[in-house]
Amino acid sequence: MRNILHDWNMWIGLYPMAAKFAIVVIAFMMIMGIVYTLKSRINSLVEESTTRYRMRKAVTLLAYFIFAVIAIATFKQDMSGFAVAIGVIGGGIAFALQEVIISIAGWLAITFSSFYRVGDRIKIGSIYGDVIDIGILRTTLMECGAWVNADLYNGRIVRVANSFIFKDPVYNYSGEFPFLWDEITLPVRYGSSVEYTRETLNKIADDVVGDFTESVRTSWHNLSKLYAVEAATIEPMVTIAATDNWIECTLRYVVDFKKRRSTRDQLFTRFLEEVEKSEGKIQMASQTSEIVAFPKLHIEMGETINELADSDYNNKKNNFR
Repeated sequence: MRNILHDWNMWIGLYPMAAKFAIVVIAFMMIMGIVYTLKSRINSLVEESTTRYRMRKAVTLLAYFIFAVIAIATFKQDMSGFAVAIGVIGGGIAFALQEVIISIAGWLAITFSSFYRVGDRIKIGSIYGDVIDIGILRTTLMECGAWVNADLYNGRIVRVANSFIFKDPVYNYSGEFPFLWDEITLPVRYGSSVEYTRETLNKIADDVVGDFTESVRTSWHNLSKLYAVEAATIEPMVTIAATDNWIECTLRYVVDFKKRRSTRDQLFTRFLEEVEKSEGKIQMASQTSEIVAFPKLHIEMGETINELADSDYNNKKNNFR
């Protein structure tokens, strides 16, 4: 055992830099092994997806921190020797890896600001979906839309570089205010009872989205403490507009950002049921066209037509003889 330690110390004395690199590599492998074991245990013990994700992220970040401390402690005596080399190649590295550096800066901005969090629904350029992971270089989304209508998942997972937050606007559907204003428009025939239609729509809205009102009011109050927003109409509202073809009834309401499509389905279903019960007070309209009159046609018989008629008459007369 003493001979092994003597040989190890002698090898370190002859090749100090190689020994330090070996120490760092061994430390990295040990840390990764521990991280893999901890993540496996977390996956098997934690059922709730959000908690499991956060614990896995915390383990990964802690591992990066410990490895950085070990690497700095191992090479701290050689830092001064690296300073000149780092200064020479630093400019080239910064230019070659500028996108990577900007993405890391974007990750720091996302982590320590309120751009978005895991679970938020966002839109970046033409990409729209739910955030399922925020990495050091990329944000991962479960995409919505594209060939699928409304707010449903289409199954594609999209990875976007974090540098986009410095270049493109980020639309957050569920940040500090996890609700959206939405509206449906219903065409009603002239002759229907406008007042009855308004009362019916208000009643349907209260039944379907009335439970959101108190939660929306609380969220809006909290939002007003952070930003200079004006007081908004939280309760459902019905507006009427007369057009050339029908009466346009618009119902505006606030809904949870993940329940927009299902809420529209409930509202339309309830309204159609009320139309059947209204006994003609509400009549749905559709696009129709009415022909008032046909234009007059003026036909002139030319000489050629007359000559053909005479020729045909003469032929028949000769055949008769």
